Amino acid sequence: MKNNFKIPVEVSARHCHLAEGDLEKLFGEGYELKKMKQLSMPSDFACEETVAVKCGARILENVRIVGPTRGQTQVEISRTDAFALGVNPPLRLSGDLNGTSPITLVEPKGVVELAEGLIVALRHIHCATSEADKLGIKNGDKIAVKVEGERSVVFENIPVRIKDDYKLCLHLDTDEGNAAGINKIGEGKIL
Repeated sequence: MKNNFKIPVEVSARHCHLAEGDLEKLFGEGYELKKMKQLSMPSDFACEETVAVKCGARILENVRIVGPTRGQTQVEISRTDAFALGVNPPLRLSGDLNGTSPITLVEPKGVVELAEGLIVALRHIHCATSEADKLGIKNGDKIAVKVEGERSVVFENIPVRIKDDYKLCLHLDTDEGNAAGINKIGEGKIL
């Protein structure tokens, strides 16, 4: 693995991925998500639509939906968001939802109650297959990245996720981004 290789760092705020059926329950039959802006991963885009995320009596309003639709609905939040909701969801990679926390999604046209699907997003690195070959890393490897600056920090045990259509980038949640002094986009070095 190449050390001191620069890597873009992005802060991924709370967001929701919807399954097609849940999208229709919330917005109506045949509804299509409206693209607001392209995200750094070529397949993902931020949508104009938002939902309210409810746990008991507590609510997080205006949680951005990220498209396209997925096989299973999930909501990714930070630990600070979890405190605000009064819940303790597990720390997981996106898509690893077995045994996760229940959640209710609310939109003026509908409500979706899920037995599982709420996670605190685990920091991770996206990497294209061609980039992984150059760096000498494999899918599932765990590496460390140093973010320098006024609030210098080393993030360790970061799982690498490799796919042909990914682009090299470390994703942190808002708590981790704040700890490193990153406002949306920064840079780190692979250690």
